[in-house]
Amino acid sequence: MNLYHCMIELKSDAKALAFASACETWLATLAEQGLIGQWRLMRRKLGLASGAHCDFLLEIELADLAQLDATFRALGHVDDAAQRHYDQLHHMIAHAEVGLFRPFPDPERRERIALI
Repeated sequence: MNLYHCMIELKSDAKALAFASACETWLATLAEQGLIGQWRLMRRKLGLASGAHCDFLLEIELADLAQLDATFRALGHVDDAAQRHYDQLHHMIAHAEVGLFRPFPDPERRERIALI
């Protein structure tokens, strides 16, 4: 399992509940198509976070890098309805930082360590 991790700051005029609804619409569609696994949207609680942490945290689970690659390829060929859902979500975002994470130590690393 890989975790696509997004720290998101909304534009000043964006509404948090509208953003959450747009995430639900867009990501539920991707999950129904098998392009992503589970996902979750979280918001900073009580405004507590260091300066590097944005207001929202979005995590998307992917089985492996092949699923991530297939998802990116599929997103290049979305229909008009899907494009509208994506645009609705994307236009609310002022800034996003992303990263791709994996469990550690992973099975491959455990195997390599065992051979030493």
